[in-house]
Amino acid sequence: MNEAIKTVGLQKHYRDFSLEGLDLTLPRGVVMGLIGENGAGKSTVIKTILDIVHKDGGSVTLLGRDAAHDLRLTKEEIGVVPDEVGIHGQLNAKEVGNIMALTFREWDADAYARYLDALGLPPKKRFREYSRGMKMKLGIAVALSHNAKLLILDEATSGLDPVVRDEVVEMFRDFTRDEECSVLISSHIVSDLEKICDYIAFLHHGRLILCEEKDRLLEKYCILRGGDDEIDRARACGAIIGERRGQYGTEALALREAVPAGCGAIGEVGIEDIFIYTVKGDNGQ
Repeated sequence: MNEAIKTVGLQKHYRDFSLEGLDLTLPRGVVMGLIGENGAGKSTVIKTILDIVHKDGGSVTLLGRDAAHDLRLTKEEIGVVPDEVGIHGQLNAKEVGNIMALTFREWDADAYARYLDALGLPPKKRFREYSRGMKMKLGIAVALSHNAKLLILDEATSGLDPVVRDEVVEMFRDFTRDEECSVLISSHIVSDLEKICDYIAFLHHGRLILCEEKDRLLEKYCILRGGDDEIDRARACGAIIGERRGQYGTEALALREAVPAGCGAIGEVGIEDIFIYTVKGDNGQ
């Protein structure tokens, strides 16, 4: 099997939210960013993949294994950083390392010490005295220190200052230099994902509305700026995905190849633009 994660028809239903038939594939050796507005279902996807919450339908395979039956075996090869790192407040980083050495067969104490140093974490400070950012950094250090093949990270850069976020992103990039290692990371900081990710998946109201290689997305779409007549021409050709009208004209996300010649000004697009305008289009705005 060549997939780190594969979900088919994954479903989870709550009273006010449903994850609807999610088909998602994360190839080995790549980083996939999971993007969505608050409440889109990012954490639900991660918790369901990890069987933290029970799925209502569909299937999940992790590293080629049926997660429903083999998650205990697979957990050795998965590093997880949840949105809230659950470590007892009385423990310090050194004691956490001692516990993890008894938890994971391939715990690497030297690697853990290097990550603590690189992330500026004091070995003897109690976890309850950590800031949110420090708690996330300790979670990342643990996840990277037991020779995992897959990292699953839920808002792992949240609470980190820009310099540290850049260092952490570089750690994830180093991790996937091994072609057997993969990362699924959710974040509302789209600039972080744009730096590191090979694939981007967009969630909206529990539905996967887009999942492609990042470079293909950036080639496929553009920002089109023009007057109403020009935008109307592009819309008639099926080029417009979403738009925003202003006092001096309209800006739209467009399919680059479908824009008629001489129809406004074409500019480069970013991942955040694609997400915002795709959601606008999906909402019928």
